[in-house]
Amino acid sequence: MDDASNPAPAHARWLLLGAVYTALGAMLFACKGLLAKQVYALHVNFELLVCIRACIALPLFWWFTASREGLSRIFSTPLSAVLAASIAGFLCYYIGALTDFYALTMIDASIERVLLFSYPAMVVLFTSVQHKRWPSRQVVLAATLAYIGIFLAIGGFDAHALRANLLGAMLVLISALSFAIYFMIGEKYTRQIGSARFTLFAMSAATLALLAHVLLHHGVSGIAQIPAAGWGWLFLLGVMCMFLPALLQAEGMRRIGAQRGSVVSTLGPPTTVLLAWAFLGERLSWWQLGGVCIIIASVLLLEFTRGEAAPR
Repeated sequence: MDDASNPAPAHARWLLLGAVYTALGAMLFACKGLLAKQVYALHVNFELLVCIRACIALPLFWWFTASREGLSRIFSTPLSAVLAASIAGFLCYYIGALTDFYALTMIDASIERVLLFSYPAMVVLFTSVQHKRWPSRQVVLAATLAYIGIFLAIGGFDAHALRANLLGAMLVLISALSFAIYFMIGEKYTRQIGSARFTLFAMSAATLALLAHVLLHHGVSGIAQIPAAGWGWLFLLGVMCMFLPALLQAEGMRRIGAQRGSVVSTLGPPTTVLLAWAFLGERLSWWQLGGVCIIIASVLLLEFTRGEAAPR
């Protein structure tokens, strides 16, 4: 029986491609910290990195959204949605990105990626407060596991490692908090204007803020001093670790849904750990590896709990 009379094989391929897109997006995002370390080795300031990465990615987001929806639709977006996306972008892609990349100057890329992955627990806790209801036992367990995992990932009972990673870890958790807020704002407004336009306005506001920040603190001369090799790494950060994974994960989740997509995205932290071990020589202790596993398990538990609570 061919595919025309039996839609099951075509649907299976559709889902498989969605899982592949989501996995590729997660793995490309996982390379961010490794590439950032290469840029820092060339004595490029983290503020310049964040700004130039955004400036490289923004035109691509404009091109993609304009080709998909048209400029007239972009410019007819309600002002309230534009302002909400701009505030979310300022918090996530300006404040959150600066704190995240500053943290990468202090801690290993593998630890940074795992800690950033703690944002789902924050989203669930904030949602419970917003709706004035106590979360379920499974959600409380998942959130508790997430923060036990964070404690272990930054050193746990190794006092020396804990002290060495504490400031960087706190900065990453601030970045995770900004991402959680971005997610909660986006959950409302992407239903109204779509994910492409929401991301576009968020990125545009953040890039303007980053440009003002860099020009004020470093001037044009700071940008001019970046070596040619640095520009190569920055281009990869903007395209391969920001623009492409955002598109891949958006398309993947469109095909397989947010819950399955979130589960597949748990490939990200282990990918970072393995790549950081292979290319940067980073070595996590058994306590830290245990923390990585616990955080991933907490995210999976949260996603399955959401799925069970969702109306069918």
